Amino acid sequence: MPKQFPPEVRSRAVRMTLERLSEYPSVYTACKALAPKLGVGAESLRRWVVQAQIDAGDKTGPSSEELEEIKRLRTEMRDLKEANEILKQASIFFARELCATRRCVCRGAVRDRPGWVVAAA
Repeated sequence: MPKQFPPEVRSRAVRMTLERLSEYPSVYTACKALAPKLGVGAESLRRWVVQAQIDAGDKTGPSSEELEEIKRLRTEMRDLKEANEILKQASIFFARELCATRRCVCRGAVRDRPGWVVAAA
């Protein structure tokens, strides 16, 4: 499981990286140089900085709010698919129970589920 950093650590690391970004040729090199000093992983810091730039409107991409909504909608869709599958299986089960072609044999007579009696063959 990846290490979870508190929001204060993230915001401080992003702020420090953005302040020093002009000293480096790219976001990657800035994060690679500053991450050990901040006590975080270089790739984690780079992703945080890029997301902060997207949220600020400096780069294109889905904002944090949009990503949260996408995550919520995917969870909701997964739950609805599971519920739909359960309902399908239940309808198959009950349709099989109510099917007129399925008969049970009782004391020499074949009886339909609705109650009709047919002479045994």
